[in-house]
Amino acid sequence: MKAFKFPARHGYSVEISPFIPTRLACATSQYYGIAGCGTLLVLEQTETGITLVKSLDWNDGLFDVTWSESNEHILVTGGGDGSLQVWDTANPQPRPLQVLKEHTQEVYSVDWSQTREENLVVSGSWDGTAKVWDPSCGGVSLCTLQGHEGVIYSTLWSPHIPGCFASASGDGTLRVWDVKSGRCRLAIPAHRAEVLSCDWCKYDQNVVVTGAVDCSLCVWDLRNVREPLSRLLGHSYAIRRVKFSPFNQTVLASCSYDFTVRFWDYSRREQPLLETLEHHSEFVCGLDFNLHIPNQVVDCSWDETVKIYTPPCLAAPALSAP
Repeated sequence: MKAFKFPARHGYSVEISPFIPTRLACATSQYYGIAGCGTLLVLEQTETGITLVKSLDWNDGLFDVTWSESNEHILVTGGGDGSLQVWDTANPQPRPLQVLKEHTQEVYSVDWSQTREENLVVSGSWDGTAKVWDPSCGGVSLCTLQGHEGVIYSTLWSPHIPGCFASASGDGTLRVWDVKSGRCRLAIPAHRAEVLSCDWCKYDQNVVVTGAVDCSLCVWDLRNVREPLSRLLGHSYAIRRVKFSPFNQTVLASCSYDFTVRFWDYSRREQPLLETLEHHSEFVCGLDFNLHIPNQVVDCSWDETVKIYTPPCLAAPALSAP
């Protein structure tokens, strides 16, 4: 396991570059995101550890980060002041290229579209709205989508369907949106608690997972949402982030306020929990799979560390391929 310590900053989100297998970015905040500024850390994985490439400060906490899918130097972060910041790591000036400010409360989620037909960013905010942006078209959003009755914690583009994203909210629902019509296509009462995270299966456009304050993960088939395909239990506190594996259709990971990261195979009805890792001493908020290095995982925590590792359960030959 490789670790990087960033004193006086608490990790909220971490994402590996879609272009460079060893490059990752971490969005952090001072004072647990309650007050103070934020810092975007651009990091490099080496043979022996993790090194700092660039540190970029913002005047409010940073809660999420996403890499551009079209330019290896561009990132977008979401801030506590209601703005999105567009950064260019090749720019010698330590300030954003653009600041996109329309949300009226914290931007808790940002995601860059993965389909070839578009080059868009979606943001989700505590103001209850999701906004779609084209960073190449100035500082005005393309559209605003409303429907949630609570704060939005997570917004994620479908990796399969252009113009489609999912959102998770404090109102307990998972919603699927169509940007072209500007409408919600599907609203699922996913949990009887705040839903903090969602993610799309990389192999099936109809499968989405949610993680909630009720300590459960639910895997949904969007064609039949009366009951989840699977309900995964084991965490003892709220689930902060969920991620499907890019290398196995039914494997996913979750991290939690219980300080753990857990790995699951939802196709295993009797024993879906593959492994529980307890290598942090605070809330684990950020989580990502490496798209280039099979079964390598990165996470970040309020304990001021980023960690990179391959969990033993995924190193097993039976789980190393789809």
